[in-house]
Amino acid sequence: MELVALLSTGKGTWGQVSGLLKYGEWDRVILLGSDFASKFTSEKQFEFIKVDLDKKLVDLRDEIKEKLRGKINGTEVALSVASGDGKEHMALISALINLPVGIRFAALTKEGVIDL
Repeated sequence: MELVALLSTGKGTWGQVSGLLKYGEWDRVILLGSDFASKFTSEKQFEFIKVDLDKKLVDLRDEIKEKLRGKINGTEVALSVASGDGKEHMALISALINLPVGIRFAALTKEGVIDL
């Protein structure tokens, strides 16, 4: 399964995403974020897609949808929204649903990576 995750501002919120990459078994990882998020590093390979998180909700949703179009191979993705705010989460979830692709929320816990 592919992992899609949002990297917003504030490096402190990136720990969950970093853990998901490190401990999860993913066919592919797609990370979305602003210029600031392009500084994210990981030992695991990922594709970074730059988006303008300052856009209005509908415009951000449309940008994410357009940039994700053709990049997701399956019918559903694991999704992490541990980083970001409500507007960013709404735009990302709406973009994925409108592609269309199903969503399984993923989180890193003491027990490992789980679906929520």
